[in-house]
Amino acid sequence: MKLSDKIRYLREVEGSLRGLNRAMTQQELVRAIAEDSASGTISQSYLSQIESGARPHLTNTTRLLLARFFKVHPGYLVEDPEDYQAEFRTAELAQRQSEDKLDLWLIAGAERFGKADPKLCRALLTLAQHEDSRRCLLLMESILETPALIDRLYQVLNPSEAVLAAELQPTKAEKEKKSGKKKRKAKK
Repeated sequence: MKLSDKIRYLREVEGSLRGLNRAMTQQELVRAIAEDSASGTISQSYLSQIESGARPHLTNTTRLLLARFFKVHPGYLVEDPEDYQAEFRTAELAQRQSEDKLDLWLIAGAERFGKADPKLCRALLTLAQHEDSRRCLLLMESILETPALIDRLYQVLNPSEAVLAAELQPTKAEKEKKSGKKKRKAKK
């Protein structure tokens, strides 16, 4: 894949992630990078040269800046060798297309829940941004098949919420006291 195609693709994904329902324009991207990054910026004309193919290579500074902004590995932002996809074309391309469809589906789901459930929206977008969202979903299936693991992971990953939930749960003594009252009522 050419570097220019990668940048256009990343602008499209970023536009979807930001709820634009379209690719970000080059100017929008330049502004967003300037707002997000204290370590540098890129000009719209330089971005245009990259996307037109006039600049097939990035400076290391620009590569790192774009990689940080798009949350991709800097190695992704190089032009692939001519024969690179010829070797892997069928299996790898089919897998990448499947992954892209899954990511777009997750983004669409996030948009549907946006304001109604911001936590779920954020979770779906985080999943879509992950390099291997398919594997993440398969992992989630494995976790769900082990119910005890769900509670344990929740406690470990969300300790403050787990403490609050535990405080709302009746203690063992309270449960026994309640069950004793029920037994006495049943005897009467």
